[in-house]
Amino acid sequence: MEPPGALRIAQSEPTRSLWRWMLLPVLAPPLALTGLLLSRAPAVLAGRPLGLSIAWVPSLGLSLDLSLDGLGLLFALLVAGIGTLVFLYSMPYMAGERGLGRYYGALILFMLAMLGVVTAANLITLFVFWELTGISSYLLIGFRHEEKESQESALMALLITGSGGLALLAGFILLQQVYGTFDMATILAQPGLLRSHPYYGWVLGLVLFGAFTKSAQFPFHIWLPRAMVAPTPISAYLHSATMVKAGLYLLLRLSPLLANTAAWQVTLLVVGALTMLLGSWRALRQRDLKGILAYTTISILGMIVALLGLATEHAVEAALVLIVAHALYKGALFLVVGAIDHETGTRDVALLGGLRRDMPVLAVAALLAACSMAGLPPTFGFLAKEAAYGAAEGWRAAALQVGVAGVLLVAANASNVALAVVLGYRIFFGAAGGPWPRKPHGVSWLLIVPPGVLGAASWLLGLVPGALDGLVGGALAAAVPRSQGVHLQMWHGFNWPLALSAVTIAVGYALYRIWPRLFRAPARRFPLSAFRAYDWLLHTALPRSAASLARLAQDGSLRVYLLAMLVVVVLIAGGPLVAGGLWSNPVLSQEGLSWPELAIAGLLVTAALAVVVARTRLGAIIALGAAGALVTLLYVRFSAPDLALTQLLVESLGVILLLLVFHFLSPQFGPWPPKRHVAVDIAVAAAVGLLMGTLVLVANGVQLAPSVAEYYLAQSLPSAHGRNVVNAIVADFRGFDTMGEITVLATAAFGLYALLELRSKKGGRRQ
Repeated sequence: MEPPGALRIAQSEPTRSLWRWMLLPVLAPPLALTGLLLSRAPAVLAGRPLGLSIAWVPSLGLSLDLSLDGLGLLFALLVAGIGTLVFLYSMPYMAGERGLGRYYGALILFMLAMLGVVTAANLITLFVFWELTGISSYLLIGFRHEEKESQESALMALLITGSGGLALLAGFILLQQVYGTFDMATILAQPGLLRSHPYYGWVLGLVLFGAFTKSAQFPFHIWLPRAMVAPTPISAYLHSATMVKAGLYLLLRLSPLLANTAAWQVTLLVVGALTMLLGSWRALRQRDLKGILAYTTISILGMIVALLGLATEHAVEAALVLIVAHALYKGALFLVVGAIDHETGTRDVALLGGLRRDMPVLAVAALLAACSMAGLPPTFGFLAKEAAYGAAEGWRAAALQVGVAGVLLVAANASNVALAVVLGYRIFFGAAGGPWPRKPHGVSWLLIVPPGVLGAASWLLGLVPGALDGLVGGALAAAVPRSQGVHLQMWHGFNWPLALSAVTIAVGYALYRIWPRLFRAPARRFPLSAFRAYDWLLHTALPRSAASLARLAQDGSLRVYLLAMLVVVVLIAGGPLVAGGLWSNPVLSQEGLSWPELAIAGLLVTAALAVVVARTRLGAIIALGAAGALVTLLYVRFSAPDLALTQLLVESLGVILLLLVFHFLSPQFGPWPPKRHVAVDIAVAAAVGLLMGTLVLVANGVQLAPSVAEYYLAQSLPSAHGRNVVNAIVADFRGFDTMGEITVLATAAFGLYALLELRSKKGGRRQ
């Protein structure tokens, strides 16, 4: 968890005021974005989505496509609106911290990335912004990077959500294989094509994996509590209102494509229910206020996933309402906890109490948000809880299944009630449990206004729920095609959901009475847990696997390294050639080679084998020279005397140089390798030789453009003033290539000369 007051530097009041004025322009981006979204909302909700397309990689058919519809507008308003309040709150809270430029830069990057996620119109654009949220959240969680806990927490979040991002990319690629496009509008318009395709199960699993990691579903939930080490404004923004909602947005956006199948329903119901119950139970065991908020967030995220698993229109509507309600009250409570920590230096619930005397206005803001968290009327949280109970009641399932769903929802909501009493009443109106690290000296109004606005909004929307009919209805229409619209209201009469609400409050109060014994009880260490599995994978399994792989692949043998590289080349390049029917290539199937050419080829193979089997260096050099001379005969055979002369000169010079070098070495080779090594080497060498020869022949039979030979023949004399076309190409048309080759040779010569000089100095004589 975030250490109270960590890395804060004492500053004079004038310096703090200067910082505030300097950071005021930081409010401009979120304010401008919020204003822009509100101005465009009427057109979007009227069924006229806004779109933008920017060419990105035209050769691959990729573009940066953005589109704002009802679902995107709902999430974008949460991102921009709550982001504005978080920026405002950060001014006094982060005053005195090192790296404020880095903090605000990463925060703005995260906001833009989230807006990109909820407005992306094609899958690749969505993936790019999805990964940007992970990178920016890594920077924000690890803001206090000098601390080991911050480093480890940021790495955990990056690894877990990043693995989900890779799975998501694989799912998107499979979707492109099915539909032939990354455009989401085209894909969502034809859901039946995927559901009848063999790839449906793979796409569903990969997309759900990506969504579950981002939205902290069991067993990937472990990164969210660890991320509480970040400063509280980051926790309020990323982990209650925005980043953890990205996975929910993805499920809502793709539900027309993936929902209404047994696999979708069973997976979301099971995972959502487990996450909901685990989060509720772990929240009751926490002493740290941010720990309580983190685990109750996990619980609500699980509840929303379970509602989406019900796959009914009313369940999706309840999920949307719960997303808005949770963002409002949980964002407010995170900011309240941050103000308490800022002023008292502690978040230990066992020590805090009686804060209403020092923070009366903050107590009101906390009470407003806590009432919504507990689901008390007339807050918007009550409306969300009623909608969830109504969705469970209207679920088209057996009575036993509906009853189990109701019991699970009551259990999770009762935990929220108990902890809402702790957060909104006990720490402000209860007795303090011990001394605080420091005495509050008055809370800045910038620490009070943001949570106050969010808490008041929870009540205002509860009193006037119809104000959100259009916004929630527009989002519902995108997630559930042909939906019947939304009509939110507080009172539905005396019905079963109202009875469950009463039971929830009663059970929640009972939990609150026994809650002190729960959080004070010693924690049990289970042999199997998600935290232990992650630690084992990262700190035990991964290092051991890496060490074993290094021992296997890096044994110090040059022969093994070369064999591995050559085998991989043969498999990668030779496999497609064989699979593509290379033997049907006209160049490979042509006949009519004359006997001189076949004889020269046979002699070449014999010379090459002689190089391999030679027992002395002198014999190998002579055989190598013979192979070069035979290549000269091929050039003569095909009427290229200039190339033959060049080849002969190069081969002669090469043989002379090799003889001079090896004159100073032992005339014999080293010990002959084992026979099994020789057999493997021969097989690999033969495969590589066949592959290279085949590639040359296949490439020679491919004509992608007009031959360049005619151009050289026509331009050699008038442009390069040379009748010898080969010389003109080497010296003029490709003069820079030739200069580069000469430079390489000269560099190698200088290096060789330096080595010889070094050896002569060490040995006392020139060799």
